[in-house]
Amino acid sequence: MPAKRSTGLLLVFVFLVTALRGSPQPRPPQLANAYRQDHNGWIFVSLHGSPHQIGFQHGYLLAREINETLRMLVFYMERSTKRNWSFFRENAVRMFWLKLEDQYRQEITGIVDGLRTRLPGSTWDPVDLTVLNGWIELASYYVPYLDEKKQPGTGTNKAPGKCSAFIATGSWTRDKKIVIGHNNWSEYLVGQRWNVILDIKPQQGFRMMMDAMPGYIHSGDDFMINSAGLVYTETTISGFRGFNENGTPEFMRARQAAQYAATINDFARIMTTDNNGGYANDWLIGDTKTNEIAKLELGLKNQLLWRTRDGCFIGANFPSDGKFIAEETTFDAGDESQSVLVRKKRWEKLMAEFKGEIDVETGKLFETDHLDDATGLPGANSNTLCGHNDLDPRGLPEFSWKPFWPGGAVQAKVTSTALVRQMKFWARMGHPCGREFLAEPFLAAHPEFRWQTPFLRDMKANSWTLFPGKK
Repeated sequence: MPAKRSTGLLLVFVFLVTALRGSPQPRPPQLANAYRQDHNGWIFVSLHGSPHQIGFQHGYLLAREINETLRMLVFYMERSTKRNWSFFRENAVRMFWLKLEDQYRQEITGIVDGLRTRLPGSTWDPVDLTVLNGWIELASYYVPYLDEKKQPGTGTNKAPGKCSAFIATGSWTRDKKIVIGHNNWSEYLVGQRWNVILDIKPQQGFRMMMDAMPGYIHSGDDFMINSAGLVYTETTISGFRGFNENGTPEFMRARQAAQYAATINDFARIMTTDNNGGYANDWLIGDTKTNEIAKLELGLKNQLLWRTRDGCFIGANFPSDGKFIAEETTFDAGDESQSVLVRKKRWEKLMAEFKGEIDVETGKLFETDHLDDATGLPGANSNTLCGHNDLDPRGLPEFSWKPFWPGGAVQAKVTSTALVRQMKFWARMGHPCGREFLAEPFLAAHPEFRWQTPFLRDMKANSWTLFPGKK
């Protein structure tokens, strides 16, 4: 009898606790078959449907991450640009929101609706999400342009030089088809949050899979594959200067290219049409239907396209065309001490050394490379393809990174023709080499960066993972 009484009391207790907690919230019907998987530091989300449905699914499944990313961005942009969030909101409406295609306004609105459904107290709105999507254009291109316009000589004219990338085909690869890889160089404060993989199946256009930050409708560091067999990535053009307030936002054109470009010609047409100069890049593009590759150097005045079915292109933030350099950058092509040119030489040597043997596995090795071509010695620093500025007493003056600034390679991706045809790519979150960044001991050693304490966090080592995985 006592045992039965104990069991009965336990059941009553469980019932009361369940009642107090409330019933689980029902899954919103807008989610349909959308889902989220967390794996090896990445958040994989599968989204499909109308623009608003895709946005709602995105906002709901990534609500907490979007909220935290926006909080970080408000903090970081106000600190780094000396402009408040209202400044960016006003200019995002004027230069971005009003120029977005309706489908992308619907998607961004959907993200906000999903976010607010999951976090009812949230006050973020579509303008905030527009700033998030275009923050690099605003902070690193528009602000220096505006400073220079108001008072010549005050603009930094130092567009950020970030990332290392390659694409190869023909006799350069093991199977004579495309291999492409990219690692993302960012401030750790930001790059630690570049940990989303979006798999989007829209009502119109092609299925797309790309890495991204929470709340992005594009990739941002631009590693993308689509069901038309197109693949693209980019590295920024160091020292680019210029901005066109009347152009369309780069983040929308990059999304359009992902969703609607089936060929290299499609890609070049979309990216060059109504270009605003924001986030000027050297784009590496591949068409896995033909195994042709291309490089698009995209400026406001100069747009150059190189293409081949037997060769390779590399990216390490260096511009290539002399006329482009002279007319649109502050880049010093003669200063071989710059990280961008040291990495360029390293890429050239790797491509030559592995010609005919390049495949996905060698691509992974490239993205983790730690040989400093300036010294010929191994070591993690700002001259290596897998960058570690936090370990470098020289810093990166051409990027405006101070000595030991916490920034460098934060993740990497590699894919091939065979994988693109299956809509798959390999990705590794954290330093591609596997080295961990630990915030607390770093800040203890470098108290000049303690202002980042509220949002700087550990960057753990993770394994290479093939996406999409099994549901």
